[in-house]
Amino acid sequence: MDRADVGVLVQLAADGDAAAWKSLVDGLGPLVWSVARSHGLSDADAHEVYQIAWFRFAQHLGRIREPEKTGSWLASTARHECLKLLRASKRWTPTDDPQLLDRPSEDRTPEESVLDSEEAAAQTERVRRLWQEFEELGERCRQLLRILISSPPPSYQEVSAALGIAVGSIGPMRQRCLRRLRARLEARGTTT
Repeated sequence: MDRADVGVLVQLAADGDAAAWKSLVDGLGPLVWSVARSHGLSDADAHEVYQIAWFRFAQHLGRIREPEKTGSWLASTARHECLKLLRASKRWTPTDDPQLLDRPSEDRTPEESVLDSEEAAAQTERVRRLWQEFEELGERCRQLLRILISSPPPSYQEVSAALGIAVGSIGPMRQRCLRRLRARLEARGTTT
């Protein structure tokens, strides 16, 4: 179907023209069906996706802003419904196999998800504080530590040449800088 024709048919269907609706279903139905079947669904599940896609289209018929893109809208809706159905089917696998029944779930519980996000937020805050305290160190310490944490790590000879520090002084200076950083973090109550 031509996009312009589809746009006109959508407008007519929105105004209640049953023939326009039938033309849309006849013209775009194979597209919706092919999207449903391309996801490897059973006939029953593909039929369900097909029906849901058209139902959602009917619900939004009067609000579609770009009626000429109805084919894309229907294909996207069908794809979304397929993925939703596939995700749901992975969660429910009827079985009487005791080995499968005893297997731990791969899905995260809402509580685990909340704990994970809280831990991630706490870790982000620790890293932010670490860099904030790092920026408060003296220029010499910042330069040395930045060079030493680069990847791949440079040799002490390269560090010596870059900063003009004797090779034998690099290790002790690094330890002093790290002790200062650790003390600053402990003073703020931050542990790494």
